[in-house]
Amino acid sequence: MSRPDYFVAMTEFHFMNPQTMSEIGYYPGMTQWHDSCGGVLTAWAGRDLDSEWPEPVASALIQYMDQTSVDVAFCLREPMMDITGGVVSMSTNGFMLQQIEPYPDRMYLEANVGPVMRRGIEHANWELEYLVKERGAKLCKVYTPEDIGPLNDRRMWPFYEKACELGVPLTMHTGAAYVCPQPGAHCEVRQLDDIMLAFPELKVIAYHAGWPYSEELIGLCGKHKNLYMSLSGIIGWFQRAPYRGYHTIGTAMQWMSSEKIVLGFDLPFDDLSRVVNYIADLEMPEELQKNWGFAPLTEKDKANILGLNLARLTGIAPTKRVPKK
Repeated sequence: MSRPDYFVAMTEFHFMNPQTMSEIGYYPGMTQWHDSCGGVLTAWAGRDLDSEWPEPVASALIQYMDQTSVDVAFCLREPMMDITGGVVSMSTNGFMLQQIEPYPDRMYLEANVGPVMRRGIEHANWELEYLVKERGAKLCKVYTPEDIGPLNDRRMWPFYEKACELGVPLTMHTGAAYVCPQPGAHCEVRQLDDIMLAFPELKVIAYHAGWPYSEELIGLCGKHKNLYMSLSGIIGWFQRAPYRGYHTIGTAMQWMSSEKIVLGFDLPFDDLSRVVNYIADLEMPEELQKNWGFAPLTEKDKANILGLNLARLTGIAPTKRVPKK
């Protein structure tokens, strides 16, 4: 029996500005950042930054989206401004808008207006409001590893208030800070509890399943109505080591419904098919159902994770958009 033609939508497709990248290689922080990327990329993608990758721009991504029947991508800048001492980010929101313009209804802006505290709340709030109201941003990422304080720093409260006012969901880097020179103390999973208690109406999507604190994130998602778990990035590891994914997803669905699990990317674009297929074809092993009490995933569960949840959170129509072959 053929599988359903699922609506597929994913967050966290990073584009990098080739011109900017060619200009910043001499900064000492670039070498440190490059060398520290090896651990996470080897685990998630089975290769490092020195391997061959597709070009991280929209014209390359759309080809893989069409091949894999991915309907919608939420695309965002790669910041890492601390690498150059605050001089420049690897790409900007303006660059992202230029990139996605040729692909309406297929690519949407996932803004990133940080580092919020470092640049000043008033500047971040202005840009967030502009990008949501004037440029159609559907999400906004909070990446505190490059900022001057953690997710639950009270200086962030006016920014979270602005997100509530605008009704824009926030995607947040949680768990390990994978690259140098960024501290893990700025993105601990438990910090989400303070945020959700203070802003229960704020919709938050926690990236990377909060690894290595995934079970703590799962418990918080069970506690807070508007906290969601994203498989961004780590989905690549799950596909390469399937039982890791079975345990994380199986445990999550004991605490919450599949409506609170979101699919994300944060990988080389040519990894798209393997991670989509991992969810679309996922069958919970019988021994895990028996020994761990994990439930099998239904077609509805898979449809939720693959795209229906993101469509609901961002207000887009969950309709197939891939051109017919």
